Amino acid sequence: MGGSSVDDDWVIASPASGPRTLVLVGGTGNGKSATGNSILQKDAFKSERNFSGVTQTCELHTSVLKDGQTVNVIDTPGLFDCSAKGEFIVKEIAKCINMATDGIHAVLVVLSAISRFSEEEAAIFDSLRTLFGKKLTDYMIIVFTGGDELEYDGKTIEDRLGHECPESLKELLHQCENRWVLFNNRTRDQRKKDAQVQELLSLVNHVVAKSGGKPYTDELFVELKKGSAKLHDQTEVSNHDDKEQLSKRLTEVKESTSRLEQQLEEEKAARLNAEKLVQTAQKKSNDEIRKLRESLEKAERELREKTERSGCAVL
Repeated sequence: MGGSSVDDDWVIASPASGPRTLVLVGGTGNGKSATGNSILQKDAFKSERNFSGVTQTCELHTSVLKDGQTVNVIDTPGLFDCSAKGEFIVKEIAKCINMATDGIHAVLVVLSAISRFSEEEAAIFDSLRTLFGKKLTDYMIIVFTGGDELEYDGKTIEDRLGHECPESLKELLHQCENRWVLFNNRTRDQRKKDAQVQELLSLVNHVVAKSGGKPYTDELFVELKKGSAKLHDQTEVSNHDDKEQLSKRLTEVKESTSRLEQQLEEEKAARLNAEKLVQTAQKKSNDEIRKLRESLEKAERELREKTERSGCAVL
């Protein structure tokens, strides 16, 4: 069903391994919420086939699977869509971090198996690595959705990842050490539902084992965590507490979020510039192809006219 560098004897996590916290990221319309429901084995997140995006804010839902394994899934809105504003992104990332009380065991990058991997999606992962550090890649797993449509068309995910696979996607898979799984979020076959969740959690176990059992944290993660805790503690102080100290700590929180917001805006500007360069190159390529086609058509007309004047038939 999927592919990875994981040995075949990896199995689903046992309850003794503790809860697993998974974060879903990806572009709007790729099926993050439906994937979250498949993992939890229940309809927890609102999910529709809607390319405008249903999830408006980070949500956390928990489920205890058949074997007793507890799974926490955090669904995120399209944080890095071009329409997303820096202030919104900062707020949602901070909310996501607060939800992951014990850290993040795996970041599930949700992609459509039936849509072409776009430059915008490639930029999303560059932004993620910039914001959360390169170490984040060690915790990333690719989840391809649309297994039902591939099956209907008589194709496999290996077909999609073959010679027509974009270089940017190949690079992402390489960075994730080829950790990927294909999900069919519309199947009614319980065996298939169980199998894909087991395969995913086997990959999660592999990630956790490679990290020494430590969930993902980063300086940004810790900084926002501390800032949020300070803010929460200070809102509960009594009236006679030192207002100057409260103001100082509030300023620290604001500075942390301001730095993150500035970084996000820089990333967004860089992404938009990259997209503009791609569009310019594509336009140039299209213009060259059009000119070449016009030249060929002109040459054909001239040859046809010449042969007609000479009374020869054109083969």
